[in-house]
Amino acid sequence: MSQSTNYDTDYVRWLEDQARHLRAGDLDRLDREHLSDELDGMSRSERRQLRNRLVILVLHLLKMQCQPERRSRSWEVTVITQRIDIKLLLKESPSLRPTLAAALGAIYDTARREAAQETRLELNRFPPTCPFTIDQVLDDEYWPGGREGDLG
Repeated sequence: MSQSTNYDTDYVRWLEDQARHLRAGDLDRLDREHLSDELDGMSRSERRQLRNRLVILVLHLLKMQCQPERRSRSWEVTVITQRIDIKLLLKESPSLRPTLAAALGAIYDTARREAAQETRLELNRFPPTCPFTIDQVLDDEYWPGGREGDLG
């Protein structure tokens, strides 16, 4: 069976074959085209995961900022969880760190629109540009409105 057929018909077997070829130093047997596509896809997946986590995090920070009276333990847990998961992702892939500010800018409109949808507030109630710095977004001690809103 050709490497291409394995890739198309049995992905796990193809992966195992590629790993075996790499370990053996049998580079001529590598399916370079599919292997490079898979590696590119993994990189895109990590970046997508970072953006998705930032959307959820910023969405909840916006809700806390614009509806402090509705702040809940659930919102706080979501913020804490996303901060932890983003930091773990950055620890595993430090090359993502320089992209954080750009990623924050890229996701803000989505987070803003989702916050408006979830809170049923008008979109214009949320700032047109991100009111948080990337340092604030990731800072475990930063909470819109301060710690007095902490539910303990």
